Amino acid sequence: MVSRFAKPVPVLCMVSNIVLNYIFDLHHHRITTWNNSILNPFVIQQYSDAVSDKGAALNNCFGFVDGTVRPICRPGEHQQLVYNGHKRVHALKFQAVALPNGLIGHLFGPVEGKKHDAAMLADSNFLTALEHNAVSPTGQQMCIYGDLAYPLRVNLMAPFRGAALTAQMEAFHDSMSNVRTSVEWLFGDIVEYFKFRDFKKNLKIGLSSIGKLYVVCALLRNALTCLYGNSTSSFFELDPPTLEEYFS
Repeated sequence: MVSRFAKPVPVLCMVSNIVLNYIFDLHHHRITTWNNSILNPFVIQQYSDAVSDKGAALNNCFGFVDGTVRPICRPGEHQQLVYNGHKRVHALKFQAVALPNGLIGHLFGPVEGKKHDAAMLADSNFLTALEHNAVSPTGQQMCIYGDLAYPLRVNLMAPFRGAALTAQMEAFHDSMSNVRTSVEWLFGDIVEYFKFRDFKKNLKIGLSSIGKLYVVCALLRNALTCLYGNSTSSFFELDPPTLEEYFS
């Protein structure tokens, strides 16, 4: 970038931070709060129909929730707060809700890497938002689907627990697992398109806006999806909104 823009590194860093702050301040609410333009009852029903058409056992599931662990450089202090024992890495965590049209419908974080997904869900207050807003045009309660880390609620479904599962339970798991992988595709898309997010030695707490950077990357990933679609929207055969509709 130095050769392309003929500016020293400090100037390029300042410009990058200004642009980062501008995008975050102007648009972060589209992904960090309930976005009614992509999460209203009529659109939620379309999401649910698309998921059901792919063989999902649930006929009222409109999205999928999961947490992601993003490695960071080992901090000099309070290392235990950000150490994720499962992945064995210092990290920050984010919670995302993936929609069948390929968009990240909601993103929460960052939180410390050691926090459990269920605790992160509680901190996000997203269940409350679901209770108030996740309904179909006919008034039916709609839900999202997560893994075993999440509690069972009216608006949040998860796999059956226990070792002794019936054939029907196994069939339920298989049908939901086939469609739930879409959330993992979206996490992969962010890292694929913004590869510097995967270089943890440059992601240092206190020296860079790690959390803000991930939110902006997710926003830009949504913008790219609006323009070109992605593997998730192709799988569910559901077009995302236009760029103008998403940012209007």
